Amino acid sequence: MMSPVTPPVPPLLEVTDLARSYRLPRERLFSAPPRIEALRGVSLRMENGRSLGVVGESGSGKSTLARLVMALDKPDAGQVKVLGQDLHRLAPKALRGARRDFQMVFQDPYGSLDPRQRVARIVAEPLQALRLGSRAEQREQAAQALAEVGLRSSDLDKYPHEFSGGQRQRIAIARALITRPRLIVADEPVSALDVSVQAQVLNLLQDLQQQHGLGYLLISHDLAVVQQLCDEVVVLYQGQIVERGAPAQLFSDARHPYTRALVAAVPRIAPGRARARRRERAAASAAIV
Repeated sequence: MMSPVTPPVPPLLEVTDLARSYRLPRERLFSAPPRIEALRGVSLRMENGRSLGVVGESGSGKSTLARLVMALDKPDAGQVKVLGQDLHRLAPKALRGARRDFQMVFQDPYGSLDPRQRVARIVAEPLQALRLGSRAEQREQAAQALAEVGLRSSDLDKYPHEFSGGQRQRIAIARALITRPRLIVADEPVSALDVSVQAQVLNLLQDLQQQHGLGYLLISHDLAVVQQLCDEVVVLYQGQIVERGAPAQLFSDARHPYTRALVAAVPRIAPGRARARRRERAAASAAIV
């Protein structure tokens, strides 16, 4: 007797030949409005529990890709599949249910949280949208999510203005985490934070990935952030993927001129010069005293 064939496990995220263009304002009264191609034939794949970084300068199509993966916008062509489901072919009710498996962390920790709402309502918002649990259960899960990002249950009744930027981003991460998603799309999640706080938030994201087996699609222009968090990187240039590979290999031996330009733009201070600057600062401080 033959044993049943186990169906293959679908990838966490599969993007195929994705294209999106936008119509710009009309330049002349009787001319056709111009269009800009934000994405052209973008394809990528992520497995469960892995992290994929998408890097490129402003206008390269990174945020457009994030919006299409989150089904916040519709592509002109191509597919976005999460766990085998083609998001842009789902009925609205089915799409709402599928959102339990993918959530998003936005760039701005100040603008992404409603200043009129308490933290309890902000964090529990995905549960309310999916109609999961009673109010008491939602509050309990919100407290648990806050604890996982290093905040206290007493913070539930506070407002966003009572927190620092890093704490606000932790609240945003708790909101994304509360449905126990498989995929989190993080669009420049630390770019608005101080450098020291960036490191704390990145360490938190790594810890959460290990605890919950999360997959991250990390949108960033910061190569150091991508190198710390991601298993693979794709480089977007004018809406197309021009290079991909492991971070260490890609940033040490980039093939495409655009990737080499990105790597060259990362600020570096030579060790000898750094020591000289420290001596100069020490001498200046001593002179002031």
